[in-house]
Parts: sequence; structure tokens; C-alpha cells
Amino acid sequence: MEKGGGDPLGLLCPMGRPEKLALYRGGQTRVEESSRAIAGCFGGGQKRDWQCPHVRVLCVSPKILMADSEALPSLAGDPVAVEALLRAVFGVVVDEAIQKGTSASQKVCEWKEPEELKQLLDLELRSQGESQEQILERCRAVIRYSVKTGHPRFFNQLFSGLDPHALAGRIITESLNTSQYTYEIAPVFVLMEEEVLRKLRALVGWSSGDGIFCPGGSISNMYAVNLARYQRYPDCKQRGLRTLPPLALFTSKECHYSIQKGAAFLGLGTDSVRVVKADERGKMVPEDLERQIGMAEAEGAVPFLVSATSGTTVLGAFDPLEAIADVCQRHGLWLHVDAAWGGSVLLSQTHRHLLDGIQRADSVAWNPHKLLAAGLQCSALLLQDTSNLLKRCHGSQASYLFQQDKFYDVALDTGDKVVQCGRRVDCLKLWLMWKAQGDQGLERRIDQAFALARYLVEEIKKREGLELVMEPEFVNVCFWFVPPSLRGKQDSPDYHERLSKVAPVLKERMVKEGSMMIGYQPHGTRGNFFRVVVANPALTCADMDFLLNELERLGQDL
Repeated sequence: MEKGGGDPLGLLCPMGRPEKLALYRGGQTRVEESSRAIAGCFGGGQKRDWQCPHVRVLCVSPKILMADSEALPSLAGDPVAVEALLRAVFGVVVDEAIQKGTSASQKVCEWKEPEELKQLLDLELRSQGESQEQILERCRAVIRYSVKTGHPRFFNQLFSGLDPHALAGRIITESLNTSQYTYEIAPVFVLMEEEVLRKLRALVGWSSGDGIFCPGGSISNMYAVNLARYQRYPDCKQRGLRTLPPLALFTSKECHYSIQKGAAFLGLGTDSVRVVKADERGKMVPEDLERQIGMAEAEGAVPFLVSATSGTTVLGAFDPLEAIADVCQRHGLWLHVDAAWGGSVLLSQTHRHLLDGIQRADSVAWNPHKLLAAGLQCSALLLQDTSNLLKRCHGSQASYLFQQDKFYDVALDTGDKVVQCGRRVDCLKLWLMWKAQGDQGLERRIDQAFALARYLVEEIKKREGLELVMEPEFVNVCFWFVPPSLRGKQDSPDYHERLSKVAPVLKERMVKEGSMMIGYQPHGTRGNFFRVVVANPALTCADMDFLLNELERLGQDL
């Protein structure tokens, strides 16, 4: 080792700063004195197989250390142990989370009450570390008591299923652990994100534009509201809300709740959200939108944005985008389309007509982690804008991160487009899945979901005790299970009240048995009904049959 110079703060050991360590594996040069000196500074005589070419050993004196003298309980210095642990963990994941977690012969969940679950998981964090055997048991327990969202009997949310290529992308993403803000630390993913966004924009119908991956569709919607406000009142970025007149944005009563939350979060207030009527199928009524705009203007508010929905959360409705775009064009309003749920239908030549007019939007939110099963989270905000609006609205030019004199094109540093600093990589899982499936494979996935939803609807019509809420146009299948005690009693004065209590009882039974999971909710004047989401790409007709048979079994005594 070559002895380095002293430290200006006087914190280095007397031996100086280690600059070059000629310590190698495989019988090559080993400087014994260096090993002993470094080990001695850490308070022990044990020799260490150092590989680091530059080690700063901080000491006040040979006797006083600035860090614990004991080695940290880590595997970082033992690559064999690291590999053994990770192979063991991956084995547990493959066996328990993937194979069993996607098998119809296994439970969707193993329900435990919160206090019992706390005890089973032993959640307390203690001062002493645990053995690797205990850690593996922790991993098994976490998987065992978690809900298996890749299971073919999980119909509870707008996401389900497990795509192996997307999962591979997620594993690589986590392993590389980088942040998507500059090209210098995420060169592959900066280029990849732009290509994926370009592909999504092309499906919307745009030949150019901008975009970003966001932490969820709710944030994508909030970004759209912020961008629309900034475009109309750019001074608000510096001067704040005091520069703004009362603003009004418009959305239907079937919209996602993130529109209300976004208005509150951005300081507009929930009163600024004007709720437009929806028809009996859950679609925004353009005539009422026109009326609401006129009312807002008469009250002294300034309309600035309309948020339409392509694929509402409960009914799966698609707003009439062409008619809404006409209204926005007449009034000079930003049109945002929340296609978080329904955007993936654009991949299907058979069904993409449901989004006719989306190319006229200013912004689109699209969540491939839903119907495409790309895995949480994968949420894109797409813009038709080519004026760098994202960066102008959100940029702050942090000089420690976005230096303008870098040795590469700084336009590749996309981090100033967003309000985050650190931003996870969300493009790889979608890119890898798309590479494996191609446009055609993903189109078949969408078409299969529609076909299975139609199969389920037709089976519901054949069975006694099942009643559709409405004919679906998407893959949300909504229906009531009418138990034997209520059949033929629709005219009873308490029929609807009693029927509303059925779904919660059946939900509890199915979850506690672990046989399946289906969501339920009230809707307007309608009492609780089931909403089956047909999204898992591994589903078959047999899974649809099981669902209905299981409901009949669970509710036969009601």
C-alpha cells in the first residue's frame, strides 16, 4: 500500500490514507502489512480479504474510532453467502408466490384477523439481527399471508395476473436500483422510457408529443390538472394561487376520485370541480357539460379543463370523447382523458372504437399495470404538447443534478419534468413484456378479456338468482346474487335493503375460505352488487364457471 497524505481534519489514522491496495484473490500479490494495519485500526487483529481499491479509515487516534469496531451484520463482504441467500429467496418466491400463487388449486388468501396476523409475522424490529434461516422463514410468512393477486380467482381490483416477462423486468429494475432523473445514472432507461412513451402516444394517434411515467394514475391525473392550469396562467408557478381567478374544471359523477383529491391537493379546492351528469350507462352527458360551463362562467369562475373518462372504475363506461372534444374546442378548454383503466383497449382493432376521439385530447393517463398486467406500478401520462410544457411547469434547474455543461446532451435528463426528485424505473417491465408479446400478443390479450367477460355475462343470464346491473361494454361485469330467500320477492318493500346485505356476507365468506375475491359496492341508488373484473390474462371459461358455482355454494343458505 502506498501511504497517502494526511487529512485536513486530522481524522485519519497515523498510517495515512490508503490509496492503492495491491490485494488480490487467487494467489496474487498480498500486502500483509496493509491488512494488519487496516484491521488494527478497526480494533482487531483479524486479516481481511480487502478488494476495495480506495478505503478511507476514519479515526481520531489509533485508540478512538468514529464507528463501531465490530463488523456490521451484513453479507456484503461475502459474495458466496449473498448468492446463497438470494438463490434461496428466489426459490421461495418461485415456489410460493408464483407457482402456488397462480394455481387454482391453492387459496387466493389465508385470512387472519389483524392481531393474530401481527403475532404470526412477529413484526417487531429488534436490536439484534436474525439468522438467514429465520429470514427465509420471514419471506415465506410474508408470501403465505399476502393476497395472491396473480391467482385466477382474484377478481377484486382493476389489476390482476402475473406476466413472467414483466416480472423479470421488475426484478431487474429492483436489482439495478437506479433513479430515472438523469442520463448519466440511467442511460438505458432514459432511452427506453422515451421509446415506450412514443409507442403509447402513437396508439393514441399522435405522431409527436411528450410524457412521463408517474407513480400511479391518480398522480397522472393531478399532473394534467396542474399542466392545464400552468398553460393558462404560467405566473402561478412563481406567484402562487393569489394570481388566479376562481377556476372551474369539469368531470362526470363517474370519474375517479383522484380528480377531487387533485383539486384539493393543488389548492383549487373541491368546490372548483363541477360534476357533470352521466347517463344510465355511466357516460358523461355532453349537453350537461355545456350547461355546466355556462353556469360556471355566469358565477364568475374561469373554466380551464375537462376530464373525461375512458373506462370508469365501477361500470367500465367510456365517455363520448368526440362530443366532449367538440365542447372543449368551442370553449378553449384543455381536454384530459383518464384512460388509466381503458387505455389498453387501444391495442385492439376490434374494440378501440370505444375511445374514438382520444386523439383530440391534450393529455391522457394510461395504466398498463391494469389491463395489460405489466405489474404495479406502470402509469403513463401522455401529452400532445411539443413545447416542453412538462419541464417549464415543473422544472427547478437544481444545479447539483441538472448541470448544463455536462459532456452529453442534457435534454436527456428528464428529471426536471416531474415534481419528484428520485423516480423509480417503470418502463422496463412494460418494454420487456411488449418485446416478448408484440402488438399482436397484447391485442389477443385484450380481445380474450372481452370474450371472457361476454362468456360470463351469458352464463349469468342462464342461472337463477343472478341479475345483471346492466349489459357491460367493457370487462367490468356487475351483477347481484339473489339468494334463495329473496327470489321472486322483488315486490317486497324491504327487498332492496335485504339484497344490499347479501354481497358483504358473501365477500366475508369467500375471503375467509380463501376461495376467491370479488369486489362489491353500492352505486347511486343501487344497493351493493358484485363487480367482477375480467383482466387476468391466464383466465379461462372454467374460472368463470367456478366463480358462479362458488357464489351459489356460498349463498345457498341465505
